[in-house]
Formats: sequence, structure tokens, C-alpha cells
Amino acid sequence: MSTVCIIDDDKLYVSLVTMMIKNNSFADELIVFSNGKEALDFFKTAIDDPSQTMPDVILLDLNMPIMNGWEFLEAMQPFSHKILSMGIRLNIVSSTINQEEVARAENHEIVHNFITKPISKEAIASAFVN
Repeated sequence: MSTVCIIDDDKLYVSLVTMMIKNNSFADELIVFSNGKEALDFFKTAIDDPSQTMPDVILLDLNMPIMNGWEFLEAMQPFSHKILSMGIRLNIVSSTINQEEVARAENHEIVHNFITKPISKEAIASAFVN
């Protein structure tokens, strides 16, 4: 099965997505971080540690305290080749309707998909496919 990493500070959203993922058997393991800094700290060490379980899919919110999604993407840039070679699908999940932000996300090297909140079962499924 697969592992999903959720990076989002909204506890209600995280609960709903967790329930959707489990109810639809999209993944058997979840890793959750409430901001980009926590996630970055994990990835900095885990990406080179074969004993760590790396996620198959990342659901990244853009608007969070401490380190937002854009800052996280920037900080992950040195690891982009490893993320891509490992087949990790990083998906932006946001309620923004700003087309410039959507285009910026979709044009980012390591972004697999842009998913609009509120998230649906179909949107989560799209995060897993190429």
C-alpha cells in the first residue's frame, strides 16, 4: 500500500482528509505535520535515510503559520531531484482561486497537481496517479 504525508495546520481539514483516505483505502500510513518547518525537518533527514518510510504522496497546504507552502517548496528545492527520482507526488491543496498562484504551483518542478479545497474523494485519487 502507500503512505501519505499531509502538511496542513487546519485540524478539521486534516481529520476529514484522514477519514477520506482511510475509508477509501488510498493509503495505509499517514504522516501529518502542522507546518512546513516540521515537514522540512523530517524530509531533510529522512530523504537520505533508507530506514525511514517516505511518503508516496504529499498534500501540501499553502497558507500555514511558521513556514507556509511556498517557503516549504523553496526549502525543498535542493532535494527536488531525489523527490522526483523517488516518485513522490507532491500536491498543492489550497482554497485559493487566484489563477496566478495556481499557475505558479502547477509550473513548479516538483508539484504533481493543484487540488482545490474543499477536497473530494476524486481529487485525492488524482493525487496518486501520474
